[in-house]
Amino acid sequence: MKKRAVFIVAAGLALLPFAYGMGATAVIRTIGHRITKKMPSGKGIALTFDDGPHPVYTVQLLDLLKKHKIQATFFVVGEKVRAYPAIVKRMHDEGHRIGIHHYEHTSSWLLTPSQLRTQIEETDHAIKELTGESPTLYRPPWGFLNATSLHMSKPYEIVLWSHMFKDWKVAHCETGLLDGLHKVPSDGSIVLLHDDGTNPGADSTAPAHMLNKLSMYLEETTLKETEFKTVGTSV
Repeated sequence: MKKRAVFIVAAGLALLPFAYGMGATAVIRTIGHRITKKMPSGKGIALTFDDGPHPVYTVQLLDLLKKHKIQATFFVVGEKVRAYPAIVKRMHDEGHRIGIHHYEHTSSWLLTPSQLRTQIEETDHAIKELTGESPTLYRPPWGFLNATSLHMSKPYEIVLWSHMFKDWKVAHCETGLLDGLHKVPSDGSIVLLHDDGTNPGADSTAPAHMLNKLSMYLEETTLKETEFKTVGTSV
């Protein structure tokens, strides 16, 4: 009996990391409380970009969006905000929404509650120092949540996505991105793209390929008068 009890305790302890990270992510996403995957207005398309700002690709992206008179939503990494403040200020000045994507590109599964709070708060401070406004949107890296994410991310809206194309890989950009973008319905869809390729698992030049396909897509959607919105737009 003693050995069995020890085994049960050991098994329970082994499951704790799963329950804290992957398990919590699955439960929170399924329940959907405070999780946004599509815009509630049910209209338009929201283009969202993670992992920047990048000193080359984000500037090119802002130029492209300005050309087409489109406002997008950027989920920025706090340490990169401090490294490239002029780019973030330009985002704000040109009417884009700016949200939190942790101070470092670190998974919530690897963070204690205190560390998670710090990642969020430090990014908030970095954004507010440049723009004069506190962000209201939060997207954790990879969309990974932990058992304390809902509590630690108050009062932010947690934004995930309805469409994702693995554009952090060059191969996916070249074989499926343009076709995938064409299939996104204008019904409140939230599209996830990346303007920085320096994170583990990403191809460093992938944003260049993403921008090429996005440019083609926007040229075509301009003719169709597709409506683009920032996340949080109510109409």
